[in-house]
Amino acid sequence: MRDTTDRKNLFLLVQLRWLAVVGQIVTILIVHLQMGIRLPLLPMAAVIFVLIALNIASLIQIRRSASVSNTQLFLELLIDVWALTLQLYLSGGASNPFISLYLLQVALGAVLLEAWSAWALVLVATAGFTWLIGTHQPLPLPHAHEGELFSLHIQGMFICFVLAASLLVPFLTQINRNLRARDAYLAELRQRSMEEAHIVRMGLLASGAAHELGTPLATLSVILNDWRRMPLLMSDPDLSEEVAEMQNQIDRCKAIVSGILLSSGEARGEGTVRTTVKGFLDDLVQDWLSSRSPARFEYDNTVGPQERMIADLALKQVLFNVLDNALEASPGWIGVAALRQGDNLVVAVNDSGPGFDPAILEELGKPYRSTKKRPGSGLGLFLVVNVLRKLGGTVSAKNRAGGGATVTLTLPLAALSPGGSDGDD
Repeated sequence: MRDTTDRKNLFLLVQLRWLAVVGQIVTILIVHLQMGIRLPLLPMAAVIFVLIALNIASLIQIRRSASVSNTQLFLELLIDVWALTLQLYLSGGASNPFISLYLLQVALGAVLLEAWSAWALVLVATAGFTWLIGTHQPLPLPHAHEGELFSLHIQGMFICFVLAASLLVPFLTQINRNLRARDAYLAELRQRSMEEAHIVRMGLLASGAAHELGTPLATLSVILNDWRRMPLLMSDPDLSEEVAEMQNQIDRCKAIVSGILLSSGEARGEGTVRTTVKGFLDDLVQDWLSSRSPARFEYDNTVGPQERMIADLALKQVLFNVLDNALEASPGWIGVAALRQGDNLVVAVNDSGPGFDPAILEELGKPYRSTKKRPGSGLGLFLVVNVLRKLGGTVSAKNRAGGGATVTLTLPLAALSPGGSDGDD
């Protein structure tokens, strides 16, 4: 982010230099042609051509390089100070009212540079000013202006003031905007880091709990198998059916525990199932419906069968969380629509429940933001948002006009493909 900000600032410096070049040309022409004060045009034009060449080189650097160092910015400003010193040397030295433009260079250095280089620029500008006091080419004033020296100096100071102020205000405003954008981005990164640290702790707890649950679940499974062979239970069909259902639920718990351990211990894409997006979503919906029972469920999957992907357990759990939340809010009806939009997969989960509270919509994805009055509530959407973000996707939610809510998951298909990347983090 710092590199990006420095590149933007260098580009602003290039723009400012273009304005300075135009300003120098206009000022030289006015003084030389309109006011009749003869200036050494060739040397002054040579300095302007150096600044133009520097700008072209800077633009090439911005396009070719992703980073801009403090040293580079320092050297650019040093060349600007050198060019200003030469122009002042050729046009009256320290008596030239444009001598105060040194302050413009110092102000830019104070904003753009690190402390040591900003002070070094101050020393260079001070040395240039001191040198110009005793060494310069005097201006040959025409006889018509010999009695107007003070008035000409005041006019030059006024033009210099207007020029410096006109350049500083937009330049510093844009620099401050760049710095604020950088600070906001860094704050967002810190927030993401805190959220991801929270997820890591949750993952460690879930993995530990899965290990701890393995033994009692295995014990319960053995006991139930023994019960099923007992004559008393075998003779009672109702009890046998209930014991069989208990065994099924324990097997399901064991499968969930195994899934937690698998997803926490395997790298994505290693040992996972390669399938299609359409097949993954169809199987996921069937698995979810096998253990949940909404009164009415509508499912529309228009994704083409040619889209390949990796069956990611984390993504499956994310969609399960969204569907579970929808079922809790709206047991009577849930609608799921999956489609492709451009290069993205879009999955919309609709319900006919009471909808989201406005405060929840404003802080969507923040942990423990929930209207449910129970410990640990509000983590579902938090995990959904973070997993989608790691895959380069987004999550949005809104209340439907006719009642209920819609949660929309958008994922780049490239992140789901076997050769895809895991987002931008």
